[in-house]
Amino acid sequence: MAAWFLRGIRRGVVTTRYPAEPEPSARVLPTPPAFDPRRLTDALADAVVDACPSGALTRDGAFLVLDIGACSACGRCIAAGGGAARQSGLFELAATERAHLVKRIPVTGDQR
Repeated sequence: MAAWFLRGIRRGVVTTRYPAEPEPSARVLPTPPAFDPRRLTDALADAVVDACPSGALTRDGAFLVLDIGACSACGRCIAAGGGAARQSGLFELAATERAHLVKRIPVTGDQR
């Protein structure tokens, strides 16, 4: 067994082709939400904030603030978002600064 292991390491054998190719299982991973500012109304923004159990969503005036670092990707905001929220599909989330994980989404759905 050890001989096969060492032989595989020397040859560079891996069990996945990632990152050269996308990992197929990534399609079914829960991911943080993405919001459409044009469909995001004040009422929907308040609803998604209330639905968030981790506190990753807050309001700051005319903005919905998403802290991706605190998001558990539970999907409750997507269920409460009324079409203004969807899964982002982003599962590779890394940042060199904590502030880069905080997104400010304008709430513009009430404007006509």
